[in-house]
Amino acid sequence: MNDKIVVGLDIGTTKICAIVGKRNEFGKINILGIGKADSDGVNRGIVVNIEKTVQSIREAIADAEKQSGIKIEVVHVGIAGEHVRSMQHKGIITLNHPDLEITREDVSRLHNEMFKIATQPGTEIIHVLPQEYTVDNQIGIFEPVGMSGVRLEGNFHIVTGQTTAANNIYRCVVRAGLEVAELILEPLASSAAVLTEEEKEAGVCLVDIGGGTTDIAIWENNIIRHTAVVPFGGNIVTEDIKQGCKVMKRHAELLKTQYGSALAEAITEELIISIPGPRDRAAKEISQKMLAQIIQSRMEEIMEFVAAEIKNSGFEDKLVAGIVITGGGAQLQHIKQLVEFVTGIDTRIGLPGEHLASGMVDEVNFPMYATGTGLVIMGLDAIEYLQRPAKLTSLQQQVTNADENRTPYAHKEADKNNNIGFLGKVKSWFENTLSNTGDFIE
Repeated sequence: MNDKIVVGLDIGTTKICAIVGKRNEFGKINILGIGKADSDGVNRGIVVNIEKTVQSIREAIADAEKQSGIKIEVVHVGIAGEHVRSMQHKGIITLNHPDLEITREDVSRLHNEMFKIATQPGTEIIHVLPQEYTVDNQIGIFEPVGMSGVRLEGNFHIVTGQTTAANNIYRCVVRAGLEVAELILEPLASSAAVLTEEEKEAGVCLVDIGGGTTDIAIWENNIIRHTAVVPFGGNIVTEDIKQGCKVMKRHAELLKTQYGSALAEAITEELIISIPGPRDRAAKEISQKMLAQIIQSRMEEIMEFVAAEIKNSGFEDKLVAGIVITGGGAQLQHIKQLVEFVTGIDTRIGLPGEHLASGMVDEVNFPMYATGTGLVIMGLDAIEYLQRPAKLTSLQQQVTNADENRTPYAHKEADKNNNIGFLGKVKSWFENTLSNTGDFIE
């Protein structure tokens, strides 16, 4: 395991980030390198300009290679965006062998049946996450293998995404000269980086405030219970500052990051900020109090959407561990107080540092790198699953056991059995499309 190195590629609306890491003998992550580039070709998690996105990926990968001294060829890629949807579904199978003992093959058959359910046109299933099982009307079973029974039922959390959105992400990564090991839902990756096992057991809501969207994941009893996407993030706050203060976008972003506050009441001193004007024009003076009022107005709106999602999930009263906020938006001053004010739920800022041991810890231990770090963790968990399945972590157990044929290192074998998952379908499409040109990178 100490020799396994994984690269997480976070393709976000504001930035594209590549993080290189490996796990040490104590289970912590050593960060070997990090690369970051501005993301000009992505809007709200969806690729809108292929060439710009490819160039940004190449820049981020080049920086990560330079720092780590490692040639990067395979990456674990995050997928998010307002096109992501989730739903609950129940599956039932009847055992067809004489000893009536549930085997792993039975569980896999039940999971694979979930990939056959009807979805909206143009969408595909990304993840099938098991919640709990029922064996012959005995409910609340989390590991049915080895039990005796005739009928096996399962409740599943199913995550779907737009096929074209995933195809475009895959296309950009391939054109950048890389191979995709797996596509991972970004809220799951962020959860792996910033949530503790105790929080996921007690009940917690992860809120990842990105540039284009705000992703939500609710955990309870170590099970992912609800996922959702709010189609607003930090970029819309920047646009509000740009319009409200009548400044250029780059100045608006600097105002937000350097002087911004999510709570206007927290600004006790009246600070006047001077912004250079355009060519041959006088400088503009902006009140920090007014800046905070603009930011608070939009952030309150976003948090009201989050509160509504928590209420709709049915787990509002089960969040014993409260809310954990992460992502670039979590770096805004007084954001913790604002979230508690709007939702009435205890909140903390989520940092990936708990899982980091050495290397570039100071550079990576920020909320904005939670997703990239989580992609590294889940990639290493996938390798550990293939080597030591008995010691699989709870998060990877939900993602990987849900469809063993879709693990990053087994999907080719699954293709042979005509039982490919979401990533396998995307890869097959590229193989068929690009086989005549030789552009596909195996």
